[in-house]
Amino acid sequence: MGNKDLYVYLLTNKNHTVIYCGVSSDLLNRVWKHKNKVYDGFTKKYNVDKLVYYEGPEDPIYAIEREKQIKAGSRQKKIDLIISMNPEWRDLYEDLIPEGFKEFDEENDNSDS
Repeated sequence: MGNKDLYVYLLTNKNHTVIYCGVSSDLLNRVWKHKNKVYDGFTKKYNVDKLVYYEGPEDPIYAIEREKQIKAGSRQKKIDLIISMNPEWRDLYEDLIPEGFKEFDEENDNSDS
């Protein structure tokens, strides 16, 4: 993994019935992969693709320990963590996309045509 800083993140599904905790050095790319069902497994099976919480970037040792701590916590602790940062449970993925990419996407969106 090298010396890259890591993000710890929580994803949920549209009904907030499932919460998934992960760690990544490239949060934007990792969440994109979850949203596009690139990974077979838990997040694909349960449609877990809504970023509702993240921390970082952090030192890798700290981030991995933090991920373990969050995973070991109760569902209520995870919910409290999400609410502390994101009380509306918004999908924070859009906030991570650089402004130029957002403008490009909007200019090339032909859904109204």
